[in-house]
Amino acid sequence: MRSIRQMTQKMLLVIGFGLGLGFVAATASASPTMPQNGVEYTVLDRPQPAEGGKKVEVIEFFGYFCPHCNALEPVIAAWVKKQGDNIVFKRIHVNFHDLVTQQKLYYTLEAMGKTEEFHAKAFAALHIERNRLQSDADIMEFVTKSGLDKQKFMDVYNSFAVQSKVNRSAQMQDAYRIDSVPMFAVDGRYMTDPAMAAKGLGRVTEDAQNVAGIQVLDFLFNKVLKDKNAPAAAAPAASKVTPAAPAAKDAAKKK
Repeated sequence: MRSIRQMTQKMLLVIGFGLGLGFVAATASASPTMPQNGVEYTVLDRPQPAEGGKKVEVIEFFGYFCPHCNALEPVIAAWVKKQGDNIVFKRIHVNFHDLVTQQKLYYTLEAMGKTEEFHAKAFAALHIERNRLQSDADIMEFVTKSGLDKQKFMDVYNSFAVQSKVNRSAQMQDAYRIDSVPMFAVDGRYMTDPAMAAKGLGRVTEDAQNVAGIQVLDFLFNKVLKDKNAPAAAAPAASKVTPAAPAAKDAAKKK
């Protein structure tokens, strides 16, 4: 006769096996094209204010120091361009390694209206040309090689406006609980990243992760855009009030 302990252990194994199958089934049913909350993306417990209006706000949290952000850059740039006038796209340069110089570089390019022209060049300077962009001297080497106006650049680089952007980025990083990059926030509510998006695919290449990330972004972007542009529920028709019949005249007068 089996002991109660043996029977209990067997029951726990059966229950655990069943729960495991349920988890595997749920994960298997998810995919980058049909993502599920908690698998390929998450929903923030505390939604953040979004400035998209009828458009969809998408924020990329990134860092020039990050090789994965570097690999993703041409992919995300093409995706943003594809969205046309339906997107409000922002970048927040995080500070994980006390690399304020890299943050100031990005926000200076942004303030000068030079991001589109020099953003990819900044990645190339670090990851191809081996300029670490860790000091003001490194930054000025990049500026000189890139052909930017050095005086204008330094005026903006050392400005209060750029320092305010650096301070604001720290607040945003905390508000969105960013602990890795690249990371995306959609409409202040949804979070995803390439590794998360490819979670159900097993071990795949970085290129495959980036493709999965774009697929999840597509899903979340279209979901939010559809919600924003859904026709407002028709207001209930006002009930027709029948005016009261005028008081009947006295049928007869007293004689």
